Order: sequence, then C-alpha cells, then structure tokens
Amino acid sequence: MRLNSSSQTASADVGLVRALGTFGLAASIINITVGGGIFRLPADVAKSLGAAGPLAYLVCSLALALIVLCFADAGSRVSLTGGPYAYVEVAFGPFVGFMAGVLVWLLGTFAMAAVSTLFAGGLGALVPALSGPGGRITILITTFALLGAINIRGIKQGARLNNVATVAKLVPLLLLAIGGLFAIRAENLAVVAWPVASDVARTSIILIFAFSGVETALVPSGEIRDPARTVPRAIFIAMLGITLLYLTLQVVARGVLGDGLATETTAPLAAAAGVALGGWARAVLLVGATISMFGYMGGMTLAVPRALFAFARDGFLPSALARVHPRFHTPHLAIAVQSCIVAALALSGTFERLAILSNICVLLLYGACCVASWVLRRRGVQQGGTPFRVPLAGLVPWLACAVIAWMLTSITASEWLALAITLGAATLVFFGARTRRSMRAADSPSV
Repeated sequence: MRLNSSSQTASADVGLVRALGTFGLAASIINITVGGGIFRLPADVAKSLGAAGPLAYLVCSLALALIVLCFADAGSRVSLTGGPYAYVEVAFGPFVGFMAGVLVWLLGTFAMAAVSTLFAGGLGALVPALSGPGGRITILITTFALLGAINIRGIKQGARLNNVATVAKLVPLLLLAIGGLFAIRAENLAVVAWPVASDVARTSIILIFAFSGVETALVPSGEIRDPARTVPRAIFIAMLGITLLYLTLQVVARGVLGDGLATETTAPLAAAAGVALGGWARAVLLVGATISMFGYMGGMTLAVPRALFAFARDGFLPSALARVHPRFHTPHLAIAVQSCIVAALALSGTFERLAILSNICVLLLYGACCVASWVLRRRGVQQGGTPFRVPLAGLVPWLACAVIAWMLTSITASEWLALAITLGAATLVFFGARTRRSMRAADSPSV
C-alpha cells in the first residue's frame, strides 16, 4: 500500500527467507480457504437451488479454475510479498495497487464479520442459554474484546490460535464426508426442476465465500521457494482438494436431509452428521465448527489490522493507527479499531449480506488480478524464474473476467452503491495523501 515502485518493494523483500514449499503453501491455502462458511453455506445453496445445488459448486469451480490459472501465471512472474496486491501494483502502478489493497481490507473485514455471525449461532447451538439476541450480542462483544486483547499482547499469542483450527475443522468435515456417504437416500438427490441462470449466479456469488482465501495465502510471496514452480502447483493441489471436499459435503448433506437441509440455517452439516452418524457426530461437528470459526476470527484479527497499520504508516489514515505498543510491540490501536469495526458490522448485518459484500470485493480483486496477469505476460515480467506456462494464455484472463462479470450481474443496486461510496472515499484518500506529500516536498528546503 505504499506509493513506491516495484523495484523499491523488491529490495525490501531481500532479507526474507524463501522457505515455503509446494505442500506447505498448499496446506496454507487449504487452512485459510476452509473457514467457517462451509459449515453454513450448504443450507443456503439448498434453499436456492434444491437438489441442483452441486451446479453452483461446479460454476464456482469453473470460475476458480480460470482465476487460479491467472493467479498461477502472475504468481510465477511476481515474487514480491503482497500476493494479489503486488501483482496488481506491478502491472498497473500505485493507485490501482492501493485500490486493490483497499479491496483486500474490505473483503477481510466483511468476511470476518460474516463468520463471526456464524460463530455466535454455533455457540448458541452448543449453549442454548446463549441462543437468543441478547446472547448473540454478549458472544460477539466478548469474543472481539478477547481476540483483540490476545493479539495486542503479541503476535505469537495470536498465531497460536491458528494452529488448533486446522485439525478442528478438517477432521469433522472428513468424518461427515466419508461416513455420511453410507446414509444418503437417492431420492433426495433427484432434481425436480433445473434452476434459472439468475438463481445460479446469485447462489454462486454467495458460495464463492467458501472458496475465497487463496488471495490471502499468497501474500507472503517473498517467502516462497522457487515461486515459478511452487505457486502454480500449490494452488492446483489445494483447490482440487477443496472442490472435491465441498462437493461431497453438499451431496451428503442433501442426500441425508433432503428438503430439510434448506431449513437448517444454523448448523446444517451438524444436523446431517446427527442423522447419518448419531448425536455424538452432531456434537463433534458443532464443536469443530465453533473452534474452526474462532480460529478463523483469531487469524483475521492477527492479519487484517496490519492493513490499517500500513495505511496509516504510509500517510493514508491518521498516524495514530501506526503507533506500536511500547511493551507488546504490536499495532494496538489498529487492532482495537479493526475489532470495533468488525463487531459493529456483525451486530448490524446478517451472514448473507456480509458474505455477499465480501464476495463483491473478492470478485473485483480477482478480476483485477486476471487482467494483471495478462499485462504481466505481455510485458514479459519475470521476477521468480521461468514463468508458468498457461494454456490459451491470451484467452484465459478474459474468460475469467467474463465469468466474474456474469456472477456480478446478480448484485443489487444498493450493494453496488455501498461499494461505490467506499471506493470513492478510498480514491479521495489516495489523492489527498499524494497532494499532501507533494506540498511537503515543495515546502522542504533544497539541499
């Protein structure tokens, strides 16, 4: 998010150690992508599309396949820390790079708020006394205060929360995906009527919430070993595994619950596990989902406030947000402000609305990265060795943009207006900061 050149950014990456290999990066992508959304989204998909729900997963998979090809191409050409933000900045310059950074912050903020609403619902299902509106408010305020305090005390304390989440989320999901196959009723999977394209588009843009995450996992590009080979391989391994897992979970949940899946809006996978495997499996899914979402919220509380810190450090936000705690050496004010913003969004919005707002930002960022990959290839940028060879390289970015544009046709006018106002404000911030810097430079005495 700095107003600097790519060469300056590259020099800042020289001291980083390139230690992250293919399977390490693939595991990171899976860990970040498989978050809280998949524990709730099968019900939303079933409500919109019924037994034809897997169609939305296939659309998302097609879109992600095209997007991933562009990410693999750009990631094999730009080895700077920053991931998608770095790809866009190298391709289009500081302003577009800054706007991409704003989109990264927005999608992280909305995504965390969306998952926190699921966390409150899941904890309410485990502890019925906390299931009402008052309990939801108590859960959210207490959780954000706790996560904020943990991360203010130090990055090590915040990072430890993430280690538990991986096993807690994957083991219960794999348990249901495998064990639930034996409890499927074939009649529950029969498609009575195929949905119209507009319903598929709207459902797909909600479902993309469960697939997003690769853009965050690629941020430490400056620490990836042999990025020209590692990035493409890791992306394809991770996204193939995620797609197969999600498709299996949707089929199992629909096959076990039938039309009842659409009404299980609090914990659909836990309900399916209870019917397929027994009450103990439902409890395991609920506990796993709650720990997973808490870990996700902890990870986002660790990462997202650093964007506010970076914006303030680079003169785009009040300098107070760039302050570092004298004892804990963390951006404490940025963490506190970010926690308050997310808590307010979670208390005022529903999961669907917050997820869609996050997904608009994700798709716009993905579109910018797809075009950036085409520009980087046309310019012959090669920072990390021999670039990845994309089949139909001249066509893939535009096919990806076409699919993204089709999915965005389901966005309402009010949703577009909210995003336009936010990006308009970000534009004013950028050019205001640049004007202030120019004025300070003009006022400085020449040496």
